[in-house]
Amino acid sequence: MSEAQKTEAQSAEKPPMPKDVILVGKKPVMSYAMAALMQLSNSGTITIKARGRAISRAVDVAEVVSKRFLSGNAVVKSVSIGTETVGDPPKNVSIIEIKISGKPGKKQE
Repeated sequence: MSEAQKTEAQSAEKPPMPKDVILVGKKPVMSYAMAALMQLSNSGTITIKARGRAISRAVDVAEVVSKRFLSGNAVVKSVSIGTETVGDPPKNVSIIEIKISGKPGKKQE
């Protein structure tokens, strides 16, 4: 299989991630919080996603953005949790999605 075919196969598996989604991994919390703040100021609504051990970091990011940076001018719309099966052999991994939006009528800095 050529490189072009591998790239096409990978892109066929996963659709491109929307811009208003922050995927939380191993970086420091403030890196994700700043990215979330920039996206929130552009789009008004963001989704913070994480799985496995990064779930606690995603919750920290959501709290820092809504409580510390925006001082209550952002609200957590919804939190959804679930399980994904990944790898070979298959393993269950927990996932979380936190949706945050700015309160209408409030200017976000």
